[in-house]
Amino acid sequence: MARILLGVSGGIAAYKALELARLATTAGHGVRVLMTEGASRFVGAASFEGIVGAPVLSSEFERDPMRGAFPGDPAPAHDPIGHLELATNCDAYLIAPASANTLAKLANGVADSMVTTSFLACTAPRLVAPAMNDRMYGNPATQANLATLRERGINVIEPDEGALASRGERGKGRLPDPARLLSLLEAELPSGERPWDGMRVLVTAGGTREPVDSVRFLGNRSSGRMGIALAAAAKRRGADVTLIAANVALAEPAGVHRVDVETTEQLATAARAEFAATHVLAMAAAPADFKPSQAAAGKLTRDASLDLQLEPTEDILAGLAASKSEEQTLIAFAAEAGENLDRAREKLLRKGADLMVFNDISNPEIGFESEENAVTLIDRGGDSPVAQASKDAVADAILDRVDQLRSQAGQPH
Repeated sequence: MARILLGVSGGIAAYKALELARLATTAGHGVRVLMTEGASRFVGAASFEGIVGAPVLSSEFERDPMRGAFPGDPAPAHDPIGHLELATNCDAYLIAPASANTLAKLANGVADSMVTTSFLACTAPRLVAPAMNDRMYGNPATQANLATLRERGINVIEPDEGALASRGERGKGRLPDPARLLSLLEAELPSGERPWDGMRVLVTAGGTREPVDSVRFLGNRSSGRMGIALAAAAKRRGADVTLIAANVALAEPAGVHRVDVETTEQLATAARAEFAATHVLAMAAAPADFKPSQAAAGKLTRDASLDLQLEPTEDILAGLAASKSEEQTLIAFAAEAGENLDRAREKLLRKGADLMVFNDISNPEIGFESEENAVTLIDRGGDSPVAQASKDAVADAILDRVDQLRSQAGQPH
């Protein structure tokens, strides 16, 4: 995998860099961490060292015990200049969080720490993720510095909007979620040869909404997290990924084409438009099984009598499976309350899917909106349980099984 250089500057958001380092390491990347003196007031170097398995550096005059090597790589025989060697060996350099002070230094070429000196010496893709109070972020000086960095080809990751560190304050300046930061970073990495290069993957996510009137709808609690994780995992493997998102509030992974829909009919139309050119379809969305026969034109009043007549919606997966070619693989999902594996096995055959992902939604630890999942992978060859883990890890397990099925069928991958 890649060699990632992570710079951490002073700011309360520095704690998120610990999770970013963990996610990157778990994904198989070799990570080295550089810290400013201010960053050490918020997080300790020992925490990063325990996560990435490599020493943290803060001064350009500090000797690097690993001689500029990344975890998993042999150290050179000589003792090179640390800030030059790490910058030379990395595949990408991300500074997160990037404080207003650090951004000003980067924009003006100031090299007074391992973070800024290595940034000047780095020719690999460079990214900065600003994080600060919204007034500091909006200040003309900060915006001018960011504009300068963009003009020089630096990827500036926009901060999120929401609650800030100062009590009671909200605004634009939050460091994005570590998983999103990793996704954006991975999109900048040199692709090289990846296992799914040339493959086209279609992922559906979220839950559809069927209008009752101009305000109300029938829907479900699907957040789209599992679909987002699948899209990110497929993108990491090199695939060209399209995500059809049904009422999903989460951001799509970097480099993924997104199509937003609301109703089951819209989801079906979008899926049909993409399916013919798709090698792998992951139908992770939860389409409504029924919809009102006729939605009211306006808003129904509270005192109005309501006799809601429902009719079945289109069976999207079965319809797509009917036109499936030999080179296509269909992944279906079965969310059941209780360990009803027989129902999931029957659904696999009835829907014409190649792989059924079963999960028990009665378990509160892996229910809707949860960061984790535990599933059983069902295909015509048997069942394979996947233990509770992050949805990113579960997504990788699902795609690993897809690889096996496509290999057994002689399909390209």
